[in-house]
Amino acid sequence: MGKRNKIIGWTAGILCVLVALVLTGATFFLQWYALEAGGNERGKNIEASYDFMFEHYPFLRQWTDSLEQDNALRDTFILSSDGTRLHALYLYADTATANTAIAVHGYTDNAVRMLHIAYLYNHDLHYNVLLPDLRFAGLSDGNHIQMGWQDRLDVLRWMDVANKLFAPEGGQTSMVVHGISMGSATTMCVSGEAQPPFVNCFVADCGYTCVWDEFSSELQNLFGLPPFPLLYLASWATGLRYGWTFQEASPLAQVRKCHLPMLFIHGTEDTFVPTWMGDSLYAAKKGIKEYWRVEGATHADSYLKYPKEYTEKVKSFVETYNIPKDMHNLPH
Repeated sequence: MGKRNKIIGWTAGILCVLVALVLTGATFFLQWYALEAGGNERGKNIEASYDFMFEHYPFLRQWTDSLEQDNALRDTFILSSDGTRLHALYLYADTATANTAIAVHGYTDNAVRMLHIAYLYNHDLHYNVLLPDLRFAGLSDGNHIQMGWQDRLDVLRWMDVANKLFAPEGGQTSMVVHGISMGSATTMCVSGEAQPPFVNCFVADCGYTCVWDEFSSELQNLFGLPPFPLLYLASWATGLRYGWTFQEASPLAQVRKCHLPMLFIHGTEDTFVPTWMGDSLYAAKKGIKEYWRVEGATHADSYLKYPKEYTEKVKSFVETYNIPKDMHNLPH
């Protein structure tokens, strides 16, 4: 009996060790897959990003060629509070103006992949534009994708940089922050922080409610797995390694604190960031808000599908709300 109990004990112990090893390996794989893009270099490949944009938005080629000939599309770098080197593209409007847009890219993208939004603001609306590379993207350094949460602190820095670049002498800019996908999540995370006086409104295109919800959805879609136990373990490991967790990274919670106008955009056929997330975010936002549910659009392709309508929606919104706050004269 004693020998049998020993065998059972050893077997149980070995099984526990094997389960622990499997869970540990799966946890680190999930973290690598989600936050280091599984080795995907798309966000770092600038040349391929230009090729992609010119293929999908052919009008951008002539426009960017013209900008480069005039030395109008420029680079700038800053150091974050922790010493990470960050990069952004920027361009001035064709006429002197305080109107300025920050355009924030999505997951495994970079500043170049937001040139269509830069075109909208700079070419169509005659705005100054700054396009940051978030960490681990483009020419910015960083050791992981921050999913918009820690990125909010970097974007707040970029907003100050843009204000210094573009403010008229003796004045300040009138600024809108516009993000797509993870850039939308970043924008919403920014919106819940104390705002500089020059920021007037936000545009959030197909952002997720929180990182936990997004990863839970993708874990089910890609691997057919429930959140427990891997997502819990990966979130815990991310907290230990990077200082933030999937639960705390919540655009939804930040939107509830936002007091400035926000335009939400979300495709009705979006399955990567399901449309219900856009509905929930819109419902959570207090105060001035608008919502364009884009019929038939999938993830992050509302502008591609309806460029004229997209431009008109954004134009109408920023003409109404991207003005100095003391001029709003808005109903409460």
